[in-house]
Amino acid sequence: MLEGIIVKGIGGFYYVKTEEGIFECRARGVFRDKNITPLVGDRVAIRINKEDNTGYVEKIFERSSQLIRPPVANVSQAVIVMSIKNPSINYWLLDRFLVMAEHEGLKICIIINKLDLASEDEIREVEDIYAKTQYPLIKTSILNDKGIDELRDILKNNITVFAGPSGVGKSSLLNKLHPDFRLKTGNVSKKANRGNHTTRHVELLYTGMDNTYVLDTPGFSSLNLDFIEKETELGSYFKEIDKYKDKCRFTGCLHFMEPDCEVKRQVEKGNISARRYNNYLQFLEEIRNLRRY
Repeated sequence: MLEGIIVKGIGGFYYVKTEEGIFECRARGVFRDKNITPLVGDRVAIRINKEDNTGYVEKIFERSSQLIRPPVANVSQAVIVMSIKNPSINYWLLDRFLVMAEHEGLKICIIINKLDLASEDEIREVEDIYAKTQYPLIKTSILNDKGIDELRDILKNNITVFAGPSGVGKSSLLNKLHPDFRLKTGNVSKKANRGNHTTRHVELLYTGMDNTYVLDTPGFSSLNLDFIEKETELGSYFKEIDKYKDKCRFTGCLHFMEPDCEVKRQVEKGNISARRYNNYLQFLEEIRNLRRY
């Protein structure tokens, strides 16, 4: 049997990249009987039918991770892309993507794209907010190739999901990384100041570097936080909040109305971004409302 990775799945057919090329495969019925669905990103063993050069997925190796949206396995890293202008950066949405990636235990990198459209002050504001999170932050522009080499380096030896709302330039960045991708790009709607969806299905794209794949995903305008089971869990997904939680007076402090809260003190001192903290409070209220139903 050949081993490979599922790079695309459409209508019950799975396209498996191996050392001998890409084979169109079906999954054996035993997976359906066990209620197991092969996912893009799965590392699999396939048996080839010599008559028509198609195959069957015989084995799915153990997954290191599994995302629900998009449905993909073995992702190790999330690159969250926001444009600084056209459309303007959405901090609320960026923080939701960060929470989701933290929940999945992924390595995280923030991309601030369309740098050529912004002033130095606007760029510095973003840097000041997210420097405290210690996430790598790469500033990019496809017009002058700024940040492209940094981005290429951070992708090595990872399956990376590119996430972010429509119109921020995810597909354009990927095309810059590897022109053979030829991903469709879309214009930003002037009326709504957001992009049109250009990515329609889940597909792993091989970068040409060993063990290095990227995943372009359909843009999102919102993300539900119903995967968070407990209110106290949320703070652990904000790195700078989690850093100070053990100095709060109360174990399980939600950093909201509680007295003698170290997190609130650090917000006042400027060591935690007030914008990030306000987003945390909004998310906390949302989780509380979800738990009521």
